[in-house]
Amino acid sequence: MKAMLSVEPGGPDSLQLTEVDLPEPKKKHVQIRVHAAGLNFPDTLIIKDMYQMKPPRPFAPGGEIAGEIAAIGEGVEGLSVGDRVLAMTGFGGFATHLNVEAARVMKIPDAMPYDEASCLVLTYGTSHHALKNRAEIQPGESLLILGAAGGVGAAAIELGKAAGARVIAAVSSEEKAQFCRDLGADETLIYTRDMDDRAAQKAFSAQIKELAGGEGVDVVYDAVGGAYAEPAVRALAWKGRYLVVGFPAGIPSIPLNLTLLKGCQIVGVFWGAHTLREPDMHAENMADLFRMYADGQIKPRISARFPLEEAAEALKLMEDRKVLGKVVLDVG
Repeated sequence: MKAMLSVEPGGPDSLQLTEVDLPEPKKKHVQIRVHAAGLNFPDTLIIKDMYQMKPPRPFAPGGEIAGEIAAIGEGVEGLSVGDRVLAMTGFGGFATHLNVEAARVMKIPDAMPYDEASCLVLTYGTSHHALKNRAEIQPGESLLILGAAGGVGAAAIELGKAAGARVIAAVSSEEKAQFCRDLGADETLIYTRDMDDRAAQKAFSAQIKELAGGEGVDVVYDAVGGAYAEPAVRALAWKGRYLVVGFPAGIPSIPLNLTLLKGCQIVGVFWGAHTLREPDMHAENMADLFRMYADGQIKPRISARFPLEEAAEALKLMEDRKVLGKVVLDVG
């Protein structure tokens, strides 16, 4: 088999395309012939040892794949060779084959292409858990999404609209704003990349409140962090909910007196832990997503595709925050 391996901590150019032996799947594992691997921002961090998960090297990044089962280990039930599946792997997905614990594998509908299947679980799973379980968003509420043109942000737009929310998409360019409008965002807001300036932060808060109708937004979905976080919290309405999703712009510092003044909540969204600690809720959420996909309410937007050997270029695109929707490695 071939794999793009991280052999030492570093950026995308540190990955090496390598031929490696693949063992037979262990007990309660299956072997998947990978057809597509969806890229996510943690893939840019894990190869630098900057992610909470630090696999022993050498390893392949890539936590989300789709393909067909090539072999079955002892004790596996409900799966067969030839089944079309997706899997959440944590890492290892930038490869032609991968052995995966059967519990992490789900069958996919015949009508779902491999590339879309490889983009479904992490982004939509994170955003659905955030909006449904953590924010408990209600029809008619307003939702501000920071980093709305990225993978989880784009998913949040579709899921916010499916939940009946009024969606405000905040992005860094007009190209990204148009992408979000095409997804169904009701309003778009283009923010400056120089948000460290206090005047810029105040202006950002004022823009958010104006688009939300003056009182502020009910829910903030923050997949950006950094200096964008505080002005977003300041733009919350009474009893608003601020969802902590990611930090590509850095880990923010937020004055906690704002939570008192606004009666608001700062709510963490750790989707990976949720899937392990609350498996029944996760299974229910996945059933929701497959239903919404079948009904046409959600559909992964794939803006770029790369072959396995160009995984570094794909990761650079994500690292530079130039991605619209999702990027996929076509492995098959």
